[in-house]
Amino acid sequence: MQFKDIIGQEELKRHLVRSVDTGRVSHAQLFTGTAGAGALALAVAYVQYLCCRHRRDGDSCGECPDCRQIAALAHPDLHLVFPVNKQGKKAGEAMHSDAFLPAFRSLFEERGGYVTPRAWYERLDLGKTLKGMISAREADEIIRKLSFKSFESDYKTMLVWLPEAMNEEAANKILKILEEPWEKTLFLLVSEQPSLLLPTILSRTQEVAVKRIEPAVLEAEAQRLGVSDPLQARNLARLAGGDLVELQHLVAGSGDPVRKENFDLFCRLMRLSYNDRHLELIGWAEEVAALAREQQRSLLLDAARLLRESFMLHAGMGEISCLWGEELAFCSKFAPFVGTENIEPLIAEIEAARMQIAQNGSPIIVFTHFALAVSKMIKHL
Repeated sequence: MQFKDIIGQEELKRHLVRSVDTGRVSHAQLFTGTAGAGALALAVAYVQYLCCRHRRDGDSCGECPDCRQIAALAHPDLHLVFPVNKQGKKAGEAMHSDAFLPAFRSLFEERGGYVTPRAWYERLDLGKTLKGMISAREADEIIRKLSFKSFESDYKTMLVWLPEAMNEEAANKILKILEEPWEKTLFLLVSEQPSLLLPTILSRTQEVAVKRIEPAVLEAEAQRLGVSDPLQARNLARLAGGDLVELQHLVAGSGDPVRKENFDLFCRLMRLSYNDRHLELIGWAEEVAALAREQQRSLLLDAARLLRESFMLHAGMGEISCLWGEELAFCSKFAPFVGTENIEPLIAEIEAARMQIAQNGSPIIVFTHFALAVSKMIKHL
């Protein structure tokens, strides 16, 4: 994975290159951003540049043994940790990332480094009840691996994707090594939800914020993907909201079935809330509680997005809206019900529900409270 393989993020690439070239490599870094912005891909490209012995023109050579091994996520000095789990797991059975590494490498190659949590959990086939996690035993393995000397490179790198999936015991175990690592040891955490990390971890890492991709960059990418009409390319880039994965879905015309289901659930919630159909709201909560945890999280994220877009329409800012099709049609009618009086309490309820789900709260309790709380706030303003 070279920097040139990553869409956009030119300023951040230059910053990462300068940090290596000047020898200012922080031992613990936290890349924050979505898969569609390229957070994971950037982290891997950064490691490849750091380890490459023939860097040139602000990028790794892509040809030396180190580059080829890191691009394949198979370098002996690059250790990977990510959320794992499996159906039919025995009680007390330890889940280590190494056992799932071939599947992760395959998905990473297929997606060009732009791996979403949902795509990974679908590859694991976790079903509706299980969720990926990074256990305390995995944390022990992290410490063990980093205690060895490097094999080929100057640096040993531990790349932890989605560290928010660590339980508290696992997070606490790696605190000391984050604060006092062995020499030439690099810790890279790649997080989509840094707010879920322990404050002590945040305080021990240097943040590398991976922002959403600029619309002009996505517009050019849409044209590269085969969109010949400049106006259509511009609209698709705007609708993608800075997310390359979303742009690819839009260009392909396939849409996202999970996003469509989330939209239908959102519409039902708002209609039931407006009509004070409390018994049916409880039924809605039971239906959502039966979904996989990752989809519950994506539902809440989509709900927040649709509420914010509705608020923008209410405020007369439709020209910068990122909605289209049935989402735009519904939110245009729904906009009078979302204004300055209730947008902040509604978003606060969503954030509270997200946090409770992330902390393994009972879904039926979380979503019943959420649905009834939302129903009190939806009214014509």
